Amino acid sequence: MTRMVLWLALAPILLVWLPTTYAQEGSPAATPLFDSHETLNVRMVAPFDDIARDRPIDEYVSGKIYYSAGDEELVELDIGIRARGRYRRRPDICAFPPLRLNFKKSQVEDSLFAGNDKIKLVTHCRTGSHVYEQAILAEYLAYRILNQLTDISFRVRLLQIEYVTADVEESFDGYGVLIEHKDNVAKRIGVSPLSIESTPVSSMNPEHLNLSSVFQYLIGNTDFSPIAGSPGDDCCHNHTLFGNEGESYFSIPYDFDMSGFVSAPYAAPNPKLHLDSVQERRYRGRCVNNDLLPTTLEAFLAKRSDIESLVREQSELSRRKRNDLLTYIDQFYRSVSNSRGVNRNLIRKCE
Repeated sequence: MTRMVLWLALAPILLVWLPTTYAQEGSPAATPLFDSHETLNVRMVAPFDDIARDRPIDEYVSGKIYYSAGDEELVELDIGIRARGRYRRRPDICAFPPLRLNFKKSQVEDSLFAGNDKIKLVTHCRTGSHVYEQAILAEYLAYRILNQLTDISFRVRLLQIEYVTADVEESFDGYGVLIEHKDNVAKRIGVSPLSIESTPVSSMNPEHLNLSSVFQYLIGNTDFSPIAGSPGDDCCHNHTLFGNEGESYFSIPYDFDMSGFVSAPYAAPNPKLHLDSVQERRYRGRCVNNDLLPTTLEAFLAKRSDIESLVREQSELSRRKRNDLLTYIDQFYRSVSNSRGVNRNLIRKCE
């Protein structure tokens, strides 16, 4: 029996002692916004020309958001809007910046947005571009793939947005992705968000760290650190750190636009790794956790059908993008299909 076959034979047994790491039935409910995976149609009215030009990050600009409730009643909510992010906020990268929406708590209590205050919106980057449109759909699916593997992840909701520029009544359309706020994640999984600059690998929950590392390898992402942020920033780079006193930490990834799975037009691999393109995978898992790879890979094997179904059933994808994503997923599974591939692509590349 090969080492890989032995690993996979033992993995179901090992999964028994991982109740907090992998998705479980009966997990705490999300806020209503994230209870559904149906694309939500909304209309947003604000001075979007000014927002795209000035990209305000210190003050919110007033706007409104509209959506239809189940009884077809049009719900109107006041929102504050500002730009956010770093790389995608640059005008030379995205003609339209990522946004942060600020809801009035008293106004949303009985609405679809109940339980939300400030929330991130990933935007389309460039208006009228099919390539960017498909990229944001792929990034949405990257989040959904991680949701399939573990509840300890950010939940998301896909929006079809009509942006109306206030006073001018000019409009444009774009997809957007709302990302669950870290405070709501914390409530859902029973931990607290942490504000520290860095943490050692030994402080991390090893099973979850291994799972998120293999996930990053699946989507071909190298632009992250689960244990440290940029100088002067809280931990961690494209990860958010959670934990309780006396317990191991969880580092949850986000922002997948630099991955090969998304293949945004501006995407580039981590320059420190000397990769030719974002399509080239490089495993960045921690060597100390290599003994857990059998269990981790079993979780991915068990979810393969569900992961591929997410892609097949995302109706907004073009046929070409859908086929590209399925091919990229298949390449991942081929790369870890036997002990030789695991050794070459994961164990020898760990950090």
